[in-house]
Amino acid sequence: MGKALIIGCGGVAGVVIHKCCQNSDVFEEIMIASRTKSKCDAIKEQLEGRTPTKIRTAKVDADNVDELCALIDEYKPDIVMNIALPYQDLTIMDACLKCGVNYMDTANYEPEDTDDPAWRAIYEKRCREAGFTAYFDYSWQWAYKEKFEKAGLTALLGSGFDPGVTQAYCAYAQKHLFDQIDTIDILDCNGGEHGYPFATNFNPEINLREVSAPGSYWEDGHWVEIPAMSIKREYDFDQVGRKDMYLLHHEEIESLAKNIPNVKRIRFFMTFGQSYLTHMKCLENVGMLSTTPIEFEGHQIVPIQFLKALLPDPATLGPRTKGKTNIGCIFTGKKDGKEKTAYIYNVCDHEACYREVGSQAISYTTGVPAMIGAAMLMTGKWSKPGVYTVEEFDPDPYMEALNKWGLPWQVNGNPVLVD
Repeated sequence: MGKALIIGCGGVAGVVIHKCCQNSDVFEEIMIASRTKSKCDAIKEQLEGRTPTKIRTAKVDADNVDELCALIDEYKPDIVMNIALPYQDLTIMDACLKCGVNYMDTANYEPEDTDDPAWRAIYEKRCREAGFTAYFDYSWQWAYKEKFEKAGLTALLGSGFDPGVTQAYCAYAQKHLFDQIDTIDILDCNGGEHGYPFATNFNPEINLREVSAPGSYWEDGHWVEIPAMSIKREYDFDQVGRKDMYLLHHEEIESLAKNIPNVKRIRFFMTFGQSYLTHMKCLENVGMLSTTPIEFEGHQIVPIQFLKALLPDPATLGPRTKGKTNIGCIFTGKKDGKEKTAYIYNVCDHEACYREVGSQAISYTTGVPAMIGAAMLMTGKWSKPGVYTVEEFDPDPYMEALNKWGLPWQVNGNPVLVD
């Protein structure tokens, strides 16, 4: 079918690469590119001879548009899969526009330096106008819509699980289950145990910034912002059990509020254990979650980046992690004039993921949808110029692919609702 350039070589990228190689009818060739080429070479060596997919590797600085363009022009991929950091979304989008190639990622843009004066001015204006203060939002990437339209290219934003699959669930519910969706509660439960006193299941820098920020939700046409971790609920998750969960700001709320007509409320909850919260609060209190550089023994260091270097690499958690994840969406609304509820969700087993691709389920549940999103564009099942999130496309082929490639979903027509 075609060629994909995969930028990034962390835990999620490892899953993406494995799944692309399983789907060799679509991904006939892939190139793995990262700052650290030795990581790319190691995965290539692991997979060569076990897949018909041809694998190449390269070194690239994803912050450098010219370097990205040189690689794209040399390899000539059909799509660039950005599995790097959200900080690099805009430079990779710029390179795709310059070289004329489709783009996809798994998370929306946020800046590495939140003290940059130019970024700060735009951010503070958005906070006043939009009503939420999270560092990450879609406005920076939505601003590329006209450029991609004029170029005849597609940019698919946020094709991980949440965001990504959760939005496909919403589009599926809107298409097949409801005439009108009134409320959406997105629940992200990780029931896994890795045995460390403290570790994050994906990039620590991104994870800790996300969960320490104020929470927010969409209600009656506007944002409601709350102090971080101040709304707590308990929920009994299928195959996991009862877990405490906390309301967070999350990026898919922003796009769903725009794309699900007349929705009254959208919330996002994530489960956390008390040990995680205690460690995180302690680190925040002593300044270790700060993104502001400090001087230490003649060197400039960013505290949260230093912390990231101390914590276990999420890519190494696979062999240690046991238990399951349960991620899905609870809907209320109307069908044929009657009140209706539904819960679409997936349960994923950490140990099964490790046996298949050598990763824990958090990386797996992000990496599988990334491959699927890229396959939607490469096969032409999703094709329209511009910049779009998952729920703006037909959900049916995506949902079918989730069942085929390792993330089967189910529908509960009478779920317990979250108050």
